Formats: sequence, structure tokens, C-alpha cells
Amino acid sequence: MRVVKNIVSTKRTVVCTIHQPSIDIFEAFNEIILMKRGGQIIYSGELGQNSCNLIEYFEGIPGVSKIKENYNPATWMLEVTNPSVEAELGVDFAHLYKESHLYQDKDQDLFNIMGSVYVFTISIGASNLLSILPIVTSQRTIMYRERFAGMYPSKAHSLAQVIIEIPYIFLEATLFLIISYPAVNLYESAYKVSWYFYDIFCTLLNYKYMGMAIASLSSTYQMASICGSFCITMVNLFSGFLIPQPMLPKWWVWFYWIIPTSWTLRGLITSQYGDINREIIAFGKRKTITAFLKSHYGFNHEDLLLTAILLLAYPIFFASIFTYFTAKLNFQRR
Repeated sequence: MRVVKNIVSTKRTVVCTIHQPSIDIFEAFNEIILMKRGGQIIYSGELGQNSCNLIEYFEGIPGVSKIKENYNPATWMLEVTNPSVEAELGVDFAHLYKESHLYQDKDQDLFNIMGSVYVFTISIGASNLLSILPIVTSQRTIMYRERFAGMYPSKAHSLAQVIIEIPYIFLEATLFLIISYPAVNLYESAYKVSWYFYDIFCTLLNYKYMGMAIASLSSTYQMASICGSFCITMVNLFSGFLIPQPMLPKWWVWFYWIIPTSWTLRGLITSQYGDINREIIAFGKRKTITAFLKSHYGFNHEDLLLTAILLLAYPIFFASIFTYFTAKLNFQRR
């Protein structure tokens, strides 16, 4: 423990697993995460002086026996949270923790949810963009041949490629919703589920059409791949998650407003939490979730309609670019 304390004194965080420690070792830790069988958290927070915070929390649960004088808090904690005690009391400690102020006051849970949604969206969006590049560039040769033979115009080929993606994206968005929504543990509301699906559907469609637009402007697949990777990097950097909009330099904030990913994140988070007035402790200050999102990220629930319009406008914009430049540009080598 002396080594651990020396590391902590350098302002580093140490994470340890402990198994039935003595009182001295147990109370040497600042915070503890207690999980029951199955990995569900039943306590997460500071121990306090002489484990007072931990003891106060569990003794506040009706039916839990009080700790004896000079008794090891670690041993008592394991005894009162034993599955047999939980069954005897008829309670679910994991559910009680989620309903407690310890859980609801944490801004970290909001950051975790935002991070999960952000990573899910960026990863599957980037996959959609990059996967369409070789298909569009390879089919362009067929389009040139059929156009030269007078079978159909370039716009007919482009529109067919645009339209055929819609049912596939719809299915992909549905599967994404079924998997990610309960995994992130978002609100069980038809209104919020509908908004989540709409945001994801428009976003996946946007990434797909963005990739098609990039391919229509590139002479080769290699060039399209380089441009696509660059675009993914830029929309990732300026999406508003890694660097929130209020913290962006003035000479770069314009880029935040024109990229589609920033509106995706704004729509996903605002539709889920923009109308929640529950208070949390964020950066040492108590404020509502609505106020925190507005001050830290610049998200406003009143902008939800504008966000919905722009989320639909971006796919239309990129599909139009793809259709126009496929007809106008000819990269065929003779």
C-alpha cells in the first residue's frame, strides 16, 4: 500500500481490485466501486472518513442491519449485500443504486452515454462511407459503356444507385436501434426512440451518400479512399464531442456548423436529454442536465426542429452532388 500511496501522491489514479481487506487497507482508498454477481454496480462513490459515506448509504436502505462497533466495513459491506440477504429483504441493490442520488448526481454517466452514442455513430458511419467507394468506382466503367451504347443516361444510373441504398439503410438503422438503444440504456419512450431512429437513419444515409459523392469526384478508388479518410478525420474532430462547440477557436467554429456529424450528435443528445431538468453535479457545480448541455456543448432543445431539417438536407445535398458530377465528369481512359 505504501507503493500505491506514493503513486497517488504524484496525482495519478490507481485502480485496484481488493478481496476482503483489513480496515486499514480498505480505508486507504478514496473511492470504491462495488458490484454484485453479474457485474451490476450497487455502490460507486467516495468512502469518506472511516467509511462513513459507504456505511450511511447502506444503513439508509430499510432492513439492512447496522454495522457493529469496530467492525470491518469491508466485511460488513459484503455481508449485507450478499445475494441471500438481497432475496430476504426483497430488494435489488443495483436498482436502488440507480435510483439513488449517488448515481443521478454523476455527470460522468452522461459523458459515458454521449461517448457511447458518439463512437457507435462514427464507427458505423465511417464503415458505410468507406465500403461504398470501391462499388461506385468499379460500377462507373459499366455506366460509361452503357451510356456510350445509348442504353440509359448517366442520371438514371446515379438515381438508381441513390434510391437502392434507402431500404438497406432503413434495415441497418433498425438493427442499429435494436442493439444500441438498450445497450446504452436510453429512455424508454416512443417519442425519444423515434427521434433516435430518425437521427441514425439520416446519419447513415448521409455517410453513404457522402462516400458516393467523393467517389464521383475522384478518378480512382485510391484517390477516393484518401479523400474519404480525410473527411472522416475532419468530421470526427469537429463533431463537437472531442472539442465542444463553445471551446472551438473562432476561426474554426464555422466548420463545426457546416459538417453533418455535429448536427447528428446535437440531435441524438438533445432529443434524449435536452428536456430533462434533473440536477447533476458537473465540474463541481450543481445544474440541470438541460442547462449543462447548453453551457458546455451549446445544445438547445429548441433547435431540435432545425436539426431534423438539416439531418435530412445533408443526404439530399450529397446525393445531388453524386448525381450531377457522375453525369458531368468522365474519368474514362481511351
